Amino acid sequence: QVHLAESGGGSVETGGSLKLSCAADEDTFSRDCMGWFRQRPGKGPEGIATIDYDGKINYAESVKGRFTLSKDNANKALYLQMNSLKTEDTAMYYCAAESKVICFLGLLSHMTRRGQGTNVTVSS
Repeated sequence: QVHLAESGGGSVETGGSLKLSCAADEDTFSRDCMGWFRQRPGKGPEGIATIDYDGKINYAESVKGRFTLSKDNANKALYLQMNSLKTEDTAMYYCAAESKVICFLGLLSHMTRRGQGTNVTVSS
């Protein structure tokens, strides 16, 4: 059963923009913490944005001011608007969700519900 499905990845040039989408089933969308993490080639996972049950959003320093997380309750979707993309943003991007947890960036890659990922490539 697919609980989360990402889309919107692709290839862009430095300075470009992409918007990632994550469609969730109803149970997953209601979880206390949702967010995005990424895994760059040859690197460990990096949590980049979370949103908790109260709607508080937290960003990693590496993306703050460039990326915007949003949540669409009507469509049960999570989005990540990525602007001013850099080559170091090249990665596989995943959305994830968990319940009954303290919502923080480092938890994202360990969450029990995560999607298959969408690939983002930024070239100079």
